[in-house]
Amino acid sequence: MLRHILGLAKKHPSLIPLFVFLGTGATGATLYLLRLALFSPDVCWDRNNPEPWNKLGPNDQYKFYSVNVDYDKLKKERPDF
Repeated sequence: MLRHILGLAKKHPSLIPLFVFLGTGATGATLYLLRLALFSPDVCWDRNNPEPWNKLGPNDQYKFYSVNVDYDKLKKERPDF
């Protein structure tokens, strides 16, 4: 498959940007899915702890990007369970 794509790129050099952008998009999507699966509090890989979101502190950042929130300065505003 890779040999076929390289052969097409040699015959038609105008396809090279297409292959680069497709490869970059596929890599980015794969890395984002891995990030969601490994670091998201919504996914539970441990069956011994059925509620892993209770272990999160108030200053744990689990969003991908936050604009106006500084997570280091947040205080705890919830009860302990």
